[in-house]
Amino acid sequence: MGFLKEFKEFAMKGNVVDMAVGVIIGGAFGKIVTSLVNDIIMPPIGVLMGGVDFKDLSVVLQKGVEATETAPAVAEVVWKYGAFIQQVVDFLIIALSVFVMIKLINKLSNLRKKEEEAPAPEPAPAPEPEPSKEEVLLAEIRDLLKEKK
Repeated sequence: MGFLKEFKEFAMKGNVVDMAVGVIIGGAFGKIVTSLVNDIIMPPIGVLMGGVDFKDLSVVLQKGVEATETAPAVAEVVWKYGAFIQQVVDFLIIALSVFVMIKLINKLSNLRKKEEEAPAPEPAPAPEPEPSKEEVLLAEIRDLLKEKK
């Protein structure tokens, strides 16, 4: 039972839940970026390069051989550099997106820190209260006594 309780405490920590949400959103974002690259970005680039489909760009390093009675089949060895180029473009878009997101989060975090660190403005000093009738009367008596001296 101790193990399950410890695991539950670990799993319910805020940063673990946040990380899980990030992984799920990241997976979905990766699919969107892959579709963007494969379906939107690479076809026009392929057309500009003379109607090339990047998925098909490859170099055959060793031709495949079908099995015969005396020799087993040999699989074709292909270097698929077009698919690699598409994956690099995927990575660059995701990396740029993450960079922009982190810059935005850091900027917001710095603004929050500045607001928290800034001293609260001191309240304006309260105006001095009007003297009471007794104080006014005592001040007049004092002034009269000074004049008589």
